[in-house]
Amino acid sequence: MHLVYGVCLKYFKNREDAKDGAAAIFEKLIIETQKHDIEQFKTWLYVLTKNFCLMKIRAEKSTKQKKVKWEIEQDAFVESSYEMHPLDEVNRSVDNILMDCIDKLKKEQQECIRLFYFKSKSYREISKLTGAKEKKVKSCIQNGKRNLKICIEKTNEEEEKQT
Repeated sequence: MHLVYGVCLKYFKNREDAKDGAAAIFEKLIIETQKHDIEQFKTWLYVLTKNFCLMKIRAEKSTKQKKVKWEIEQDAFVESSYEMHPLDEVNRSVDNILMDCIDKLKKEQQECIRLFYFKSKSYREISKLTGAKEKKVKSCIQNGKRNLKICIEKTNEEEEKQT
């Protein structure tokens, strides 16, 4: 028991992880001892424990790398499909109508819309720039898109009535 716990503590550098590792190794011993013809048990147990610890550390490192990669990919994510912002259905210059309607939005919606669509910032980047939480940024963008669509449709209807 002391050998297994000591080796686990050496590799994990944490008492709780070492205890968990030792318990897992003793569970593994039941199966492994039946598979192998063991001549020197202490040496074999040391190698088994060392390999267990190294494999666990390697798996945790791989998981951390995947998490970091995922976070980087999320920072680069920007919505861009037509369904997410159908603003092309206007008669007058899209730029003029769009800018007029953006100016009519609440300040926080204006800022999020401009950063998201004109500066191509992700939710996370906008959150860092504005100090708002990511959910609030997403909400501002969604509400801003809805309000822009309503404003653009209203503007188009008014222009059609004038012609």
